Order: sequence, then structure tokens, then C-alpha cells
Amino acid sequence: MDSLPFALLVVIFVAAAAVVWVAGIQLSKATDVLDARLHLGSALGGLIVLAVATNLPEIAITVSAAVSGNLEVAVGNILGGIALQTVVLVILDAFGKRGRGVKPLTYRAASLTLVLEGVVVVAVLAVVIAGSQLPDGLEVLRLTPDVVLIAALWIVGLVLVQRAGKHLPWHEDGRAPDASPKPSKTGGGSKMSTRKAAIVFSVSALATLVAGVVLERAGDAASSQIGLSGVLFGATVLALATSLPEISTGLQAIRQGDDNLAISDIFGGNAFLPVLFLLATVISGVAVLPQADGADIYLTALAALLTLVYVVGLIFRPRRRILGMGIDSFVVLVLYALGIAGLFAVSG
Repeated sequence: MDSLPFALLVVIFVAAAAVVWVAGIQLSKATDVLDARLHLGSALGGLIVLAVATNLPEIAITVSAAVSGNLEVAVGNILGGIALQTVVLVILDAFGKRGRGVKPLTYRAASLTLVLEGVVVVAVLAVVIAGSQLPDGLEVLRLTPDVVLIAALWIVGLVLVQRAGKHLPWHEDGRAPDASPKPSKTGGGSKMSTRKAAIVFSVSALATLVAGVVLERAGDAASSQIGLSGVLFGATVLALATSLPEISTGLQAIRQGDDNLAISDIFGGNAFLPVLFLLATVISGVAVLPQADGADIYLTALAALLTLVYVVGLIFRPRRRILGMGIDSFVVLVLYALGIAGLFAVSG
């Protein structure tokens, strides 16, 4: 796409973004039905089904970069967007439900299961940072210890979340007494059949995959033409664009009354993305994480910090709102703004 005029690239970018947005809404509706009919629960459904589907563009881009041997692109694509995907929760908090008396998102969705998901994200990101410091040459059977541990942590996280969804030795099974009520087990009142939900989910996932890749390629070409640094563009404009599936699915989930699914989609996606390093390592046959540069590791640490703020918010459940959002979301927004300012210095 590098040879296309800038104006045409903008049109392609906007059109792809629109497709991703609409597909994301349909993904959320179908996931809500499938969660209920297959008895997955909102947390596990968001952690696996919705999180993987909304990250299909990242999967395709990672595979393409690994096949071509451009491992820096694979690393930057995965790590560059995790921090901003966490900031998506700020958008969901501010615009998901508005009006007098509406409490913040982490107050309504308070659940120990979500706290556990956030802890899994931080654990995975910690291994990413540690793995980036390992030397090359540790590959055995096209695998390295760091990517195997990341995948193992993700699987253990899935098991723990699944068990937590069934029973926790806490009051209300780990749910706060006045949190948002659990969604209906009949699919949120939807008349969509299970078969139709599966078809809608598959078509929407395919649309998200294709449009997401187009979005990435058009955005990258446009940034090159205007001379914007690839790292800065990837961590801001492009990361926001590729987070459109999470924004649209999250807003739709909140409108359906499923606040837990909205948060679980973000935490689930952020925990899943580093697992793609395993795929990239198997395809390329070389250690991937040592390819991460200073900006990538900086953004990884920022993502862990932002996640911890929301974990604390889920535990303490602040009632106060600032600028239409919870205190935790406001803190995340300020920290992200300061983090991006620091990124300019790191990339300098």
C-alpha cells in the first residue's frame, strides 16, 4: 500500500475501521448468546472466545511477520498495543453508561474472578520483560523457555478463572453484594439460536480479521508518508485503531448489562497477545523476545502498571466519578498520558 496516495489510504483506513466496529458489535452479541448457551460464563467467555476473536488481526500480522523473518514487527505489534487496550477501559467507563447515579465500571463489575484475570495479565507481562533479557541461542525444538512459560501461565490462568467462575470460598462466590447482576443464562433474552449465533460469530470474526489487517497496513503506509515514527504511531494512533474491536464489543456488552464481559475481554486479550510469541518462535525458529527494543519493554511495563490500577479499582470499588469516569480510570488516563510523553524520550 506504500504507493497509494495519502488521501486514498485515509479512506481505506476509515472504511476498515467502520467494518471492524460493526463486526465487533455483532461479535459481542453472538458471544453473549454462546456464553449462556454453552455455560461458559462472562469471564471465561471474555477471556477465551471474545478476546481471541477481537485479536485475530494481531494473530495474522504476527504470523506474517514471523514468516518473513521481520521479528521486530511481530514484537512491536504485540507489545505496542497492550497498554492502549488497557486504556480502552477508560473509554468504556466514560461512555458505556452515563447519567446521574451511574456508578463507575469497576464498581458495577466487581468480581474476584476479574481480579484474578488482571493478576494473570501482570504475571505474563513480567515474564515478557524477563524473557527480553535472555540471550539468543536457547532454542530447543524451535522453542525458548520464556515463550513456553508465557503459554503455560495463560493456560493456568484459564483453569483458575474457570474454577473461580464455579465457586470461590468467599461471600457471594467472589462477587460484590451489589455489583451488576449476572446476565441471564438464556442468552441475555436474545431470540438468536445457538446455530445462528455461531454463524454470526464466525462471519464477524472473519470480517474483523480481514479489516484489521487492512487497517494495520493502511495505517503503517500513511504513517510512513507523513514521517511519523513507527513506534510512536504504533503505540498511539494505530494501537487505538486496532483496539476498535475491543471498544465496540465492550460498549455493546455494557449496553447488554454485562459489565464483566467488557472488562474480561480487555484483560483476556492482553493476557492472550503475548502467547503469540510462542507461535512466532515456532514459525521463525529463533528467539523472539530478545528482539524487543527499549520502547517495547517500556510499553510492557506501562501496561502492567495500568492493569494493576484497575485490579486495585476492582478490589476497592471507588464510587466517585471524575470527568464522567471512575477514579481508577482517571488515574489510568493520566498515567498513560505521562507514559506516552516518556515514550518520546525513550524513542528519542
